Amino acid sequence: MSPSDAPAEPPVRTRRKRVLDTLRIGFLVVILVVVAVALWSNWEEVRGDLRRLGPATLLSATALALLSPFFTVLGWRVLLADLGSRLHIAQASGVFFVGQLGKYLPGSVWSVVVQTEMAVRLGVPRRRSAVVGLLCIALSALTGMIAGLPALPVLLTRGDAVIPWWSLLLIIGVLGVLLWPPLLNWGIRTLLRVLRREPLDHDLTHAAVGLSSLWFLSSWLVGGLSVWVMARNVAPDDADASRLLLVAVSGYLLAAGIGMFSIVVPAGVGVRDGVMVVLLTTQMSLSAATAVVVVARFLTVLADVVWAGIGWLWAKSHHLLPGDTTPDPDPNPSS
Repeated sequence: MSPSDAPAEPPVRTRRKRVLDTLRIGFLVVILVVVAVALWSNWEEVRGDLRRLGPATLLSATALALLSPFFTVLGWRVLLADLGSRLHIAQASGVFFVGQLGKYLPGSVWSVVVQTEMAVRLGVPRRRSAVVGLLCIALSALTGMIAGLPALPVLLTRGDAVIPWWSLLLIIGVLGVLLWPPLLNWGIRTLLRVLRREPLDHDLTHAAVGLSSLWFLSSWLVGGLSVWVMARNVAPDDADASRLLLVAVSGYLLAAGIGMFSIVVPAGVGVRDGVMVVLLTTQMSLSAATAVVVVARFLTVLADVVWAGIGWLWAKSHHLLPGDTTPDPDPNPSS
């Protein structure tokens, strides 16, 4: 094991870190209270719209929501394999999904920390899995934002004005540059140098970045379709079908991407939901939009918990969980 992969000392919890965590928790509590009050004051209308969803719609939405995280782990696995650690899908799922629950904790990188500590027991160097974890967050957010940009005019103007098409192309171009492998590799080398860690064995390839981005985009799209199958059931009969599809699918991607960049609250809770309500109310009532958003958030959490449970069972049986005293299968993972 190289010095750069040696177990790190637990970080010192500074006063500034405690204050930031307190602020994050406080902000999250405020958001949840506001949501609870809004639901309570409009509960009769929301309850009626929830009933309109129906079992078949909820089943379809749940299936799509459960499929979304699986596509994400496929993208994470592609990046890890490209950098030199090819894991079986069962191994990758055990590591990735358990770590994903860390995104609900105050802070920004707990999911990466947990994944790193679990992956090292499978012979994956810590710096490699940490880089892949951060890349997964960045590429997932960028692909979501790019695919969600068609809904940006609706969010900014609520459909009352037209944003020049060239401005959207400009934003897509800027975000697309951030996905350019040479730039990503330069960023990785710079980060490792600043952290005084050894560089990776080789750079990311164009094929890996492209394929992983495709998996991340697929994950976002099925998540957006989960919202759409619910939205079409509660939207009025005269709603514009194409506009409803835009705000439900592309709008979901835009809202989720904004939520991922909102590191103040865990998992973007409240941020994504607020953006979604604004978009959906252009095509339906506030109570209907609230019903869709509440169920969509529940299904997202349900999918994370279900997959984490599956991953936890596999990881537990293979002694990968942090704190397990069983020796690593390969105490000296190669770089």
